[in-house]
Amino acid sequence: MSSSLPAIARHIILRRRPVGVPQADCFALSETPMPQPGQGQMLVRMLVGSVDPAIRGFLDDRPSYMPPVAVGAPVNGMSLGQIVVSHHPDWPEGAFVRVFGTWSDHFVIGPDALGLERVTPAPGVPLRAYMGALGPVGLTAWVGLFAVGAAKAGETVLISAAAGATGSTALQLAKAAGCRVVAMAGGAHKAQILRDLGADAVVDYRAVSDLGAALDAAAPGGIDVYFDNIGGPTLDIVLPRMREQGRIALCGMIAQYNDADHPYGVRNLWQMVVKRLTMRGFLTYDHADRLGEAQAMLDRLHRAGQLRPLENVHHGFERLPEAFIALMQGTTTGKTLVEIA
Repeated sequence: MSSSLPAIARHIILRRRPVGVPQADCFALSETPMPQPGQGQMLVRMLVGSVDPAIRGFLDDRPSYMPPVAVGAPVNGMSLGQIVVSHHPDWPEGAFVRVFGTWSDHFVIGPDALGLERVTPAPGVPLRAYMGALGPVGLTAWVGLFAVGAAKAGETVLISAAAGATGSTALQLAKAAGCRVVAMAGGAHKAQILRDLGADAVVDYRAVSDLGAALDAAAPGGIDVYFDNIGGPTLDIVLPRMREQGRIALCGMIAQYNDADHPYGVRNLWQMVVKRLTMRGFLTYDHADRLGEAQAMLDRLHRAGQLRPLENVHHGFERLPEAFIALMQGTTTGKTLVEIA
């Protein structure tokens, strides 16, 4: 494969740090000579780029679970690619891999790269599915529901941002596990998508004047598990509506990603004591010992037609910033992906 490599690699770099919702001029296209892997390293050609809300946090110059992206450096993100040059016996040329890399059409990794996994596509399944419902999105939904939320058949599960990538997958996993699912999203179009995916009750927060009353009507017996993707005032409203011994899985805080300098102060935390609740943030790969179990369920449900990937797909490496901006504007449904080739 190395004989067919281009002479240059392309990168989407951070041109300036965004204030609020990212704009196109926050990013720039850069070119460098093709990087060469050293001993024990591999050169990966990006095939599918994953566009995730968490990337917004990497663009601010503040501590997070990942170091901030330096101005002038390629943006970090999950990628699915193919190894085109390998100097490692366990990672041969031609292998498909998922990995936390950079927005680069070619990049070098080592065997210890974050999130590095081999991908073996099933016949007839698009490669991009392994960056969505059959990949990190599905694994995150599974971990939040079952490893953190301990959701069980017969319980009521509330999912915020349920028309998004992780939310829509969590909805389907919870239904497959026998839970009653209440799904939240904004707008009639998204609400209909959630009904089509099998939600037992749907709350369109843009169509109600009192979100608390709408949740009371959708879950009159209370909520056992809250899969929280947004945080902020919604978390405050949900806390008093949790059942005793309820569990809250904190997957994301998208309500605050574009304004991290002004975090919302949650006022109802005393409900944690009153209801004896458990609230826990999580990262998928902290639960590496459970991911085999998670992947097996995702594959099984997909084969059975019980897991339908919800996607919005862009095409072309240079469209990564455009796809990310649309995501952060809240105009997308499902998993945002960019197919490079």
